[in-house]
Amino acid sequence: MDKIRIGGVPEHFNLPIHLAIENDWFTKENIEIEWTDYPGGSGFMKEALRSNQLDLCILLTEGIVTDILKGNPSKIVSGYVKTSLTWGIHTRAKNQNGTTSIFDKKIAISRFGSGSHLMPIVHAMMEEKTIDENQFVEVNDIEGGIESLNEGSSEIFYWEKFTTKPYLEKRQLKKIGEFISPWPCFMIAATDEMINTNPELINKALKIIHRSNQAFMDLENAPQLVSMRYHQDLKDTERWYHATEWSENGWVSNKMLEGVLYSLKEAGIVSKNKTTADLIWAQNKKQ
Repeated sequence: MDKIRIGGVPEHFNLPIHLAIENDWFTKENIEIEWTDYPGGSGFMKEALRSNQLDLCILLTEGIVTDILKGNPSKIVSGYVKTSLTWGIHTRAKNQNGTTSIFDKKIAISRFGSGSHLMPIVHAMMEEKTIDENQFVEVNDIEGGIESLNEGSSEIFYWEKFTTKPYLEKRQLKKIGEFISPWPCFMIAATDEMINTNPELINKALKIIHRSNQAFMDLENAPQLVSMRYHQDLKDTERWYHATEWSENGWVSNKMLEGVLYSLKEAGIVSKNKTTADLIWAQNKKQ
């Protein structure tokens, strides 16, 4: 049986893959999935790809684009979530400040190069503001972010809005705004080693993921399932589910990635001479 090591955040976006694993869709195709949760998000998964601890992972678009351009020996092999991510902008529960001056504050991030690091920079750029690197405080994950805010080492924290909702209800965080990423939020990436040694195995796994994505989008009780498994309010999971669309094929738009790259260049995250030429697995390139 062929084995694939896959990583992703322990969040509701990845439920279609977990359902495919639980329903033996991979094992029926002679594939063993070794899944690893990464609570710290894309910053940690990029390092796992670089160090060959993973073969595939599901991570934020801006994160993998940035890291491939900075030398990560990987490629985007498929889209995963086609809709944008809504980032909640948070502060400590007792903070009474509004959103007007967030860009001059200390900002908690899981890791440099993660979505929680890149999104505030892109957000600031779109508001014609700037953020200095010394404003960022590494906190590893959502629990570290809450601790950092409450002890005062940071004042702002960007994280997916529905994931943080339970912490808002427990008054561990306060949401003071939102920012919607200007591109599809999640991609599937594979290491160059995996692409070069076993492309057919990648194709088989992707077909199963795409089929499970479609089945999940057709599942009538999907919001109830998400609510139960991720301990979220049903009304919240209904809103999230009906605003989210998953990929049913491996197509990746180069035009979309050009837009991502433009924003990353404008925000000073990657150098001006970078192109999208080496981002996508050759067989999935499409304008």
